[in-house]
Amino acid sequence: QVPFVESGGGLVQPGGSLRLSCVVSVSIRLFNAMGWYRQTPGKQRELVATFARDGRTNYADSVEGRFTISRDNAKRTVYLQMDSLKPEDTAVYYCNNIPPYDAAWGQGTQVTVSS
Repeated sequence: QVPFVESGGGLVQPGGSLRLSCVVSVSIRLFNAMGWYRQTPGKQRELVATFARDGRTNYADSVEGRFTISRDNAKRTVYLQMDSLKPEDTAVYYCNNIPPYDAAWGQGTQVTVSS
């Protein structure tokens, strides 16, 4: 069973917003840190947002100020609120542990930013 199931992607115009969800099949508290990654064809997967066990968050420079990561331990869900989206944010988005568990990658959710 894949422990991470992502959803919430879609087609949005530049400047728009989306909220991604990642449902975790086990308690989030088991993870030291969790993150949202993204990947576009021909490129390596990129870590864009992290949420540490102590509540600290961190973001890639490319999304700083536009994306917000959060989590709900009771719902075993990690969220990524994405605002002011740009065409270069187009990618498949995944969640995983930090560092990632190679065997735990889910299907991801496609985000397309286009007019």
